[in-house]
Amino acid sequence: MNKLLILSSDAPEYGSLVADAGLPHLEVTLAMDIESAAAQLAGCNIILGSPQLVADVLGLAESLEWVQSSWAGVNLLCSPDLRRDYVLTGVKDVFGPPMSEYVFTYLFAFERRVFSMKSDQTERRWKPLPYRPASEISLGIVGLGSIGRHLARTAREFGIRVTGMNRSGKPCDDVDRVYTLESRADFFAGLDYVVLILPDTPETGDFINAETLAMMKETTVLINVGRGNAVNERDLVRALRQGDIGGAVLDVFVEEPLDQDSPLWALPNVFVTPHNAATSFPKHIAGIFTENYRRFLRNEPLLYKVDFELGY
Repeated sequence: MNKLLILSSDAPEYGSLVADAGLPHLEVTLAMDIESAAAQLAGCNIILGSPQLVADVLGLAESLEWVQSSWAGVNLLCSPDLRRDYVLTGVKDVFGPPMSEYVFTYLFAFERRVFSMKSDQTERRWKPLPYRPASEISLGIVGLGSIGRHLARTAREFGIRVTGMNRSGKPCDDVDRVYTLESRADFFAGLDYVVLILPDTPETGDFINAETLAMMKETTVLINVGRGNAVNERDLVRALRQGDIGGAVLDVFVEEPLDQDSPLWALPNVFVTPHNAATSFPKHIAGIFTENYRRFLRNEPLLYKVDFELGY
């Protein structure tokens, strides 16, 4: 018999979904906080939960074999200070659609001058504004995992020109050309939109800084839906104030919630959202857990296994 602890603020919903799956040889307990989790960890060999909570109980789970994260970001569990004697699996192939909805909501709001037209409406001003066809828009995607590939595929449906960047430079479907970090100046040159979908690792810290911002056009819009550490916020604020780039759409930040004193709140060419571009819906995560549990029973490799050194 396996013992599963579901540790999440959504634990009751996850529990219902796991029960509906009818998984064999599985005892399920629920916890929504650290205190209640600690009392239920004896004999627990599987945890399904949010990394922020799971990180605090790892040392107490003496029988632990496997953790299924309920978030895409697992950097909290990859800290060298924490144990690594278990299998950690992440979440993929579920966030592409909501991320695409978010990115293209803002991209086309910029392109179709939605914000300007709303201002004109307020002033009762009839002023047709020009726009360009999607085929003339260039989009650069930094990070070509499952989310980046979905974004590229969606962009293709609109006829947008797509380039990408990853560690290897390996070609990717729906991407005209893939660049590596060494060729980043060529990648950034001429892009209308840059979308960041990077994990939180030491290598990705301050990827966007004064140097990379200077490689962009004065009209480029930066969209960050990955992790906040990828952007040097001080350099970004300076570039936005000076008009070095056209604007930014930011869903993630170095510190969250974003500090009330951050200048990003008030910059007219910045749009701040509260880390909700793509939500971890329990029904999607429970589906991944269900498939992985069946693999676990058959001693097969689990989906989306995380490399602790890489952080994803």
